[in-house]
Amino acid sequence: MKRLENKIAIITGGADGIGKAGALKFAEEGAVVIIWDMNEEKGESTKKEIIAKGGKAEFNKVNTAIFSDVEKATNDAMDAYGKIDILVNNAGITRDSSLKKMTSEQWQEVIDVNLTGVFNCTKLVSQHMVEKKYGRIINTSSVVALYGNFGQTNYVATKAGLIGMTKTLAKELGRKNVTVNAVAPGFILTDMVRQMPENVIKAMEEKVPLGRLGNPEEIASAYLFLASDEAAYINGSMLSVDGGMTI
Repeated sequence: MKRLENKIAIITGGADGIGKAGALKFAEEGAVVIIWDMNEEKGESTKKEIIAKGGKAEFNKVNTAIFSDVEKATNDAMDAYGKIDILVNNAGITRDSSLKKMTSEQWQEVIDVNLTGVFNCTKLVSQHMVEKKYGRIINTSSVVALYGNFGQTNYVATKAGLIGMTKTLAKELGRKNVTVNAVAPGFILTDMVRQMPENVIKAMEEKVPLGRLGNPEEIASAYLFLASDEAAYINGSMLSVDGGMTI
């Protein structure tokens, strides 16, 4: 039997990058994958790729920073499937700038997506998990939440905040058999990173004890583990998947 057989999984930011890798892996393991993303073209493409491989998926254009968007999408999922078993809060954005140059708009935009978006999704979806007395919630933090990063005051603040949110929500929801955990990816070789200059990528690799960048599938495997019944007694944890950067 597949590890996520008959599970209904929502993955935010699932159209591309790490989110897409998670969507593909969840579908391979038997889940019905619901992708929430703003990129309609890539979202539909990922959905079609999953279906072509024999999986089950749908795409909804959702701005997770807008409560009413998330509310409608959550209601649509419940109307269609009657339950939501897994929520992966993977969506996130960057608007990098030093503190001196960072605008209030850059600050707020990152807060809105990376923190408020997670609040909106978790608040609305968890209500249905609590009713069913079953749920797996996975929040995507970052290695920079643990040691900071120049020019990312806004991003680091949100990713560090997610670790605190994860621990608090784990205490609140755990008694209802809903686990909440976080994954903190290190430097991951996404399509965006591949476009960086070779010397920049080399410098990133030199910071990793394993001597290489991670790939999206390795983060997706962490998502899969925490979403599976194998992780039923893991709650409130933060799993670093960074090749040893935080040692």
